[in-house]
Amino acid sequence: MQAILFIVDTLLSLYLGVYLVRFIMQLVRANFRSPVADAIVKLTNPLILPLRKVLPPIGKIDTATIVAILLLTAGKVAALRLIAGLAMPTPIGWLYLLTVDVVTSLLWVIFWCLVLQALISLLTQGARTVVTELLESICQPVLRPFRRYIPSITAQFDLSYLWATIAIQALIILINTSIPLKF
Repeated sequence: MQAILFIVDTLLSLYLGVYLVRFIMQLVRANFRSPVADAIVKLTNPLILPLRKVLPPIGKIDTATIVAILLLTAGKVAALRLIAGLAMPTPIGWLYLLTVDVVTSLLWVIFWCLVLQALISLLTQGARTVVTELLESICQPVLRPFRRYIPSITAQFDLSYLWATIAIQALIILINTSIPLKF
């Protein structure tokens, strides 16, 4: 049973992560003309395009993407609870579970983008690819506050990635342990 829960949770989290990356790309105004961005758009369009017909964007916030993320998260929570044999939560429980899952999933996406960006920049020594450009556009808003206070030791060794990932991990732990889950 634990293996099935793990597989379903992982697959649904990965698919949700693609939607979260699309949402982050919209927020940071990343280049949507790259092949990587095109793949993300193609993976997420089956759910977002029908929602866009009903939900117009509000400024630069794409409401269809937000609703898609909430629907996928609700489906993930429901599927995992059904597989585990747990009862469905109360309405307040749903609100809590969806909020916690979306926020922690968003933090995990940012965490992995930072890790990938740090590894790629360390290994490629400044080479520019479509992946590095996308990761850079996602990571720069997160790294900017850390870079203001933490100077890099050399041009190739930037400690802001380390401190940003530590801060994100601390936030995830804080969110997952601060409020007891009784829903």
